[in-house]
Amino acid sequence: MGVNKSTLRTEEIEEVQQITGVFSQKEIKRLFKRFKRLDKEEKGVINVEDFPGIPELSMNPLLPRLIAIFDVNRDSQLNFAQFVNTLSVFHPNAKKEDKLKLYDINNIGYITKGDIETVLTMMVGNNLLKDQVATIVAETFEDADKGNKGKLSFDDFKNSFQDTMPENLLSIQFSNPYDV
Repeated sequence: MGVNKSTLRTEEIEEVQQITGVFSQKEIKRLFKRFKRLDKEEKGVINVEDFPGIPELSMNPLLPRLIAIFDVNRDSQLNFAQFVNTLSVFHPNAKKEDKLKLYDINNIGYITKGDIETVLTMMVGNNLLKDQVATIVAETFEDADKGNKGKLSFDDFKNSFQDTMPENLLSIQFSNPYDV
């Protein structure tokens, strides 16, 4: 997608809008400028190691998980379409189901205790003991796994946290005066 050029064509912007479903044309142009700055070698790709250089993502403990989802080639590089797809999960208008995919570590269509433990550990780091994490995971499953299946569908997970899940879960404000 036209990344070796200095601007995107209207049809390329519309294609990105259609794929992500959340970004405005202005936001896509802003993201393209950011992508071009990160693409120091002008190869049309950025290295995943450059993501922590994005201020809005630098402190996000789920960043490695997010990159793993969208680095479909598993080459530690993202082209512009992958870059925008990755960031779309953080858009305030992104579907909660898309955000919840962060928890499905094995990409098997449901969330396991191991998935929640992995994500929770990413989020809290060394601030909780393993026993504390295990207790939180067990309590989460006790509340959310209504059918006692040992796994959670995205609907189970969403319904369990519907009242406590903030609308801005995992969101970044993209329409701000400075580049994203």
